[in-house]
Amino acid sequence: MELITSAERDRLFESFERDAFHLELRDDYGSPVEDTPYASWQRGEPDDFSWLDPWMTLMKRVTSQGKTVRRVRVVTEPHSQYVGWEHSLTRLNVQAGEDIRWLPRHRLPVGCTFPLRGNDWWLYDDRLLAVGHFDQDGRVLGSQLIEDPQVVTECAQVRDQLWGLAVPHAEYKP
Repeated sequence: MELITSAERDRLFESFERDAFHLELRDDYGSPVEDTPYASWQRGEPDDFSWLDPWMTLMKRVTSQGKTVRRVRVVTEPHSQYVGWEHSLTRLNVQAGEDIRWLPRHRLPVGCTFPLRGNDWWLYDDRLLAVGHFDQDGRVLGSQLIEDPQVVTECAQVRDQLWGLAVPHAEYKP
């Protein structure tokens, strides 16, 4: 299986036309760009959020063009420390134009199954998937690109089902 890097995946935001949707299913992530700010947060130290500037700039540009960037974060309650940190930062994503919703795992519909072996994915314009792959410690390995119409349709159906159930960030109180 061929994987693209996070930087290569981020370049997909330059070519989609209408909607990018991210399904997040993990309660902990490992990313080198987040390691230092996350450790600082755990110690109660202030953050200038400069490490987020490239993503925020990209999101502002994309959403100012009328494109939507949405996420549903399926999370376990009570939250892991990582999800608590992520929740504290989400206001910045929203300010940059993303629409982010939260769905407590215990509120998933009975029988809900996730395609792609439960991996996270980005779905671009209901035509292209970038499926996240992680090592056993939760570190990002890269993303697999999939254009198979059947798999894309299955993911779009999950997106539509969960989007309607998830709680907008401004209303979600952990």
